[in-house]
Amino acid sequence: MKRPTQADVARAAGVSRATVSYVLNQPENISISDTTRTRVLKAIEQLGYQPDARAVSLRSGTSKTIGLLIPDTHNPHYWQMVEGIEEETRAAGYDLLLAHSSLNQTREDYCIQALTQRTISGLIIIKTGQSLKPETIEKLLKTGRPIAELLSQTPEFDSVTGRAYQQTTKELMAHLLALGHKHFAFIHGVALPELGTNRLRTYQKSLQEAGIPEQQAHVESCGTTTEEGYKATLRVLKTHPETTAIVVINDLLAIGVIRAIYDAGLRVPDDISVASYDDIDSSNYLVPRLTTVRTDAKAEGKLLTQLLIERLNNPALPARTVALSARLVIRESTGPAPTKTP
Repeated sequence: MKRPTQADVARAAGVSRATVSYVLNQPENISISDTTRTRVLKAIEQLGYQPDARAVSLRSGTSKTIGLLIPDTHNPHYWQMVEGIEEETRAAGYDLLLAHSSLNQTREDYCIQALTQRTISGLIIIKTGQSLKPETIEKLLKTGRPIAELLSQTPEFDSVTGRAYQQTTKELMAHLLALGHKHFAFIHGVALPELGTNRLRTYQKSLQEAGIPEQQAHVESCGTTTEEGYKATLRVLKTHPETTAIVVINDLLAIGVIRAIYDAGLRVPDDISVASYDDIDSSNYLVPRLTTVRTDAKAEGKLLTQLLIERLNNPALPARTVALSARLVIRESTGPAPTKTP
């Protein structure tokens, strides 16, 4: 069927096309009677007319659309952020335009360029690495569009930060040490080597301060998927069979870690305790339930969007940084260290 136009609405309401436009756009200098407005709105409803968003954005030079870049579509942690962002954008009357970088910095640059070439009102960035490239930041600043970034290191951008991973990792390690564990492994599955170092270094420092020798604090690097977490764990169990506690960079990998332990004929936490980070929704429904550091991803997404909307409504606001805390959630996947013969 042919899509209804403003001309169709005008004919059905018995008014000019300009009058339909005035009713839709409500210019301050044009007065429309209540009777005329009612006729136009009734015609719009009967015909099912919807304004063409592309045409509206071309006329105004802007749009009620917010761009969003996330680093990974496989990790539920980021989808929890998207959920919070989508709720806030919808509540503020905006649409969401999503792109993902697949944990690749080259693709990240491309996605940012593609988003900024669209007619968007502002941009939310959840980046792949610890910081954006200087040339990317310069391009973003030149667009003049509001930017909100997770864990930003750019003074000009609004940011949500302060996950307190160092403190919560100390608490996690103190929990495992109190359970009597002396042989550890850290599954470091990241897209870039510099990611997750706040957790890794705190893990190493905590064990050093506890008098655990370096050879009992193994680090196993791998990729970012559940499968790679699974394979990394099998390598740990083969090369370091004395391990009784495994700390994992995130819950997505921890799912593979737990499966690998069971496939090796061992049990969690009877033989090996497992703890990780993020507290994705499934963490509380695994068998056993996962001990993890909770970062409220949905709340982070909501805050990022609120900062951006406030910036859109008041561009003169100074750049702001809002801190969110993290906390250790102890569940069934950690328990007392078993008696093992190295």
